[in-house]
Amino acid sequence: MRTLTKMLVMGALVSAAVVPAAAEKLVMLHTNDTHSQIDPFEEDNLGGVARRKVLIDSVRANEEHVLLIDAGDAVQGSLFFTLFGGEVEERMLNALGYDIRILGNHEFDNGIDSIAAWMRMSDADLIATNYDVRNSRLNGLFKPYTIKNVGGRRIGFIGINRDPEGLARVGTYETVKYTDAIPAANAAAWWLKNVEHCDVVVAVTHIGYKVSDDIDDVTLAKSSRDIDVIIGGHSHTTIDPATDEGRKMGHVVNAAGDTVLIAQTGKGARNLGVVEIDLETLKPTSRLLTVDKRLDSRVNADLVAALDSYREGVDSLNAVRVGTSAVPLKQGSPELLNYVTDFVLERGRELVPDVDMAMMNRGGLRRSLPKGDISEGQIIMMMPFYNYIDVIEISGADLQDAFDVTAAFGGQGVSSNVRATVNTTTKKATDITINGEPLDPARTYRLATIDYLSSGGDYMKPFTRGTKVAQSPNVIYNDLMDYMRRSNKKINPSGERRVKVVK
Repeated sequence: MRTLTKMLVMGALVSAAVVPAAAEKLVMLHTNDTHSQIDPFEEDNLGGVARRKVLIDSVRANEEHVLLIDAGDAVQGSLFFTLFGGEVEERMLNALGYDIRILGNHEFDNGIDSIAAWMRMSDADLIATNYDVRNSRLNGLFKPYTIKNVGGRRIGFIGINRDPEGLARVGTYETVKYTDAIPAANAAAWWLKNVEHCDVVVAVTHIGYKVSDDIDDVTLAKSSRDIDVIIGGHSHTTIDPATDEGRKMGHVVNAAGDTVLIAQTGKGARNLGVVEIDLETLKPTSRLLTVDKRLDSRVNADLVAALDSYREGVDSLNAVRVGTSAVPLKQGSPELLNYVTDFVLERGRELVPDVDMAMMNRGGLRRSLPKGDISEGQIIMMMPFYNYIDVIEISGADLQDAFDVTAAFGGQGVSSNVRATVNTTTKKATDITINGEPLDPARTYRLATIDYLSSGGDYMKPFTRGTKVAQSPNVIYNDLMDYMRRSNKKINPSGERRVKVVK
């Protein structure tokens, strides 16, 4: 199938090739955190799987040695995943011809059985170096590394992930055994260099560019001796080698005094990453290709037709209005976070009386909402996870611990009756008030939140020491749509920053 695709695009695309022919080299095209972004983004018209295929086919038509790699989180974030559970993404990944893939944390969202069903469809080499999957439904689908023989060189690939505990929902990952990422990566890289005699080792990772001092790409690069290239994901970082800052971010000195190249493309495949390795000198370089509308005239008709078969359900959800906003509510903005957190408080108070406050994680809000009419589909894409609103009773001491956990993230969303200060360096929260009163460690509070957090997600273990007293029977996006319909007024939330961040 891939040979046929290459033959078809040779004549049509050679005159408009993205990458000119050069000395013998390995070209690694890569994506990360595509998050079911099948169509271009509404806000900037970038990305789209059909456009991405144009770039990939163009490179393959003009280069002898090409590998296509994905660094995880290929699913979760659009209606295509909500409605079809991963089938669309797998069909597209195969149509684009991915050679190597790893898991991300969101692959776990629907559980191990769901992952196994997708991955059995995959044509790619699936690697998981620091996940032991032998006691799970993934047994036999993943291997700890893969080696590609390219132009007389041996190129080894490992797949490195974060611990799913605290990231994935409880009950979705427990049959997968995690091994500490940094030691596992360095041990596997040593094996590839010294036993398998690989000339280059590439770590495909889903641990984040600069996330924490113990597990991220920068820490891995600094600690390594045998890793030459890191193709990363998880943190949605755009490392653009065309800028001075991007060049600095993309080159880290390792424990042996050599330079490790780090590449990451951002989120949603607005960019296609390119890492080239000169097969004579083994020197790697990187760049980004923008996935934009200039490619629209060359999209593959068969791929577009395959997607059209799924569009009826997607379009029907986007056609139903549920509310109207007086202002744009951008992802990451205090306006959107305040609006949703205040809604969680109101819904919690409908479930049980005397709820004191609400907390919502920013990471649960995945898209912006536009000014003007808002559709069912936009609400589902904004908060696509199968979360439910919980009310828990929790001691003030445990609530203080929970605020301390949020300090590492720069705070989370809190309802309008709460104020706090968080220090991202000390990872402590201070000056916490609820209804104008200081947090009392000895008191029991009623907190409205989502079940992902109440069960310990986003590392909120203090919440697991509370007692659940109520849960909504509805998925949170259905509760929110019902709330918007009942309120029947334009959304215009406060942009006040309720949590002050001290760095």
